[in-house]
Amino acid sequence: MTRVTFDEDYRELLRTLSEGSVHRRFDPFLDIDWDAPELAIDPDDPRWVLSPEIDPLGATQWYRDQPLERRIEIGKWRQANAIKVGAAFESILIRGMMQYIFKLPNGSPEFRYCLHEMTEECNHIQMFQELVNRIGVDVPGMRPLFRRMSPLIGVAGGYAHVILFIGILGGEEPIDHYQKALIREGANIPPAMLRTMQIHIAEEARHISFAGDFLRVHIERMGPVSKAICGLAFPLAMRWLAGEIMTPPRSFARKFGIPDDVMREAFWRGEHSRRILSGYFGDMRKLATDLGLMNAITRRLWNALHIGGAPARFRGEPDREARRVA
Repeated sequence: MTRVTFDEDYRELLRTLSEGSVHRRFDPFLDIDWDAPELAIDPDDPRWVLSPEIDPLGATQWYRDQPLERRIEIGKWRQANAIKVGAAFESILIRGMMQYIFKLPNGSPEFRYCLHEMTEECNHIQMFQELVNRIGVDVPGMRPLFRRMSPLIGVAGGYAHVILFIGILGGEEPIDHYQKALIREGANIPPAMLRTMQIHIAEEARHISFAGDFLRVHIERMGPVSKAICGLAFPLAMRWLAGEIMTPPRSFARKFGIPDDVMREAFWRGEHSRRILSGYFGDMRKLATDLGLMNAITRRLWNALHIGGAPARFRGEPDREARRVA
């Protein structure tokens, strides 16, 4: 195994993140009192209704015209399924990261933090599945093809580790953005769901920070051909994974009788839904720019995939454009 020398800034980041995982961590069965009365799941809670500004289906006129009981039922299913998909994505991340770290030489500063992150992701899977169980909706999670491909994606990612970490960001960013937007909106969120979001956002901040710096130190060592491939892979991975994670399976439309044109408008052919989609990736456009992966060719690809736009000015900048036109 080849020992790679990393700069001191990266080593210090890994030390800080590892210490944070030791001293600032959450356990889904110690830090969430699932049986507390205030966290009880009410299946008829109007807070399950989808936000018209943040959720692309919630923004459609068809959804807004449904009776309240139907909007609650649809919103509860969609949000439970999104949680289930998030848990499945974490499992892919763990497979790929585990494959990666056992290629590392002894003394690698990445080994310890990657294991901390995988431990946290295991806790997230437990937390998400417990929430789904308590919501009581039998959702399938990932779309069928992605579910079948997931074991291969994780293992393959461990060998193409830069592509793996681009994919990690492609999966984590839409979920993180969506959850932050809900909390910023001040929407009434069912308390158990709000608590899981708060925990997930807190720990994902570490994971996203690590992934960005991981790409920085590994891409800067690449030759021009490999770097060009990463520049093309970046928007392709963002768009593909956003679709897999944020788009519900076809069984959702069949179950609730959602017309095909409404599904197309919501995922992702409508003008407003495309603004929501683009808004997921302001931070990633900034990262791609900082990594030297944004040029005339790759910028056209970002735009062609409907995920282009201005880069975020700072990490976690709210998507004001989508909110303004909602």
